[in-house]
Amino acid sequence: MKLYIYEHCPFCVKARMIFGLKNIPVSLQVLMNDDEATPIGMVGKKVAPILQKEDGGYMPESMDIVHYIDTHYGSPLVTGPVNPAIGKWLEANHPAAYPLVLPRNVNGKFAEFATPEARHYFIRKKEAASGSFEELLAHTPGLVKKVSQHLRELEPLIQQSNACNGELSDDDFHLFARLRSLTIVAGLEWPTRVAEYRDNMAKQTQVNLLTSVAQ
Repeated sequence: MKLYIYEHCPFCVKARMIFGLKNIPVSLQVLMNDDEATPIGMVGKKVAPILQKEDGGYMPESMDIVHYIDTHYGSPLVTGPVNPAIGKWLEANHPAAYPLVLPRNVNGKFAEFATPEARHYFIRKKEAASGSFEELLAHTPGLVKKVSQHLRELEPLIQQSNACNGELSDDDFHLFARLRSLTIVAGLEWPTRVAEYRDNMAKQTQVNLLTSVAQ
């Protein structure tokens, strides 16, 4: 199987996680960010991740990939209930987390931005929707303070370091993907339990954190 991804993408992280959790071999293929033709040719639109299944067919949508792999390869692992409080936390965190992470991605040495054309494509598209990266970066101190507070509020919601609700659930895919994205931001304050969950999930899923390129 082959998984087409962007290295910075949290949706791609979700799809990658299930392969690591189940120790299922998969070939990771990084798409250049300005490559529209390849994903459109596979699934009719520019998206990632895209799974090329063993039968040659293509599947987009991160959680569809997660559930397909989990139910078709070995005994299911994602069997726990979701906690609405995790979903509410993710929703509340997004307005502060997104403008912190977004402008840092293009400087993160990700393969999808290896050419000037791919990097400029990303900047042009994202700035059109979210404003200039320079302006977003100017708000860093206040956003770092706000997200650090969010992380403190998350700590009591995490029941175990290998499953936020005590049993692996969809919440873990959404939550770890968000936390992994945030590791590109320097200066955040990570409470002990949140950091332990972040690090343990990275180890279990075999998905690298971004601390080495934090800015």
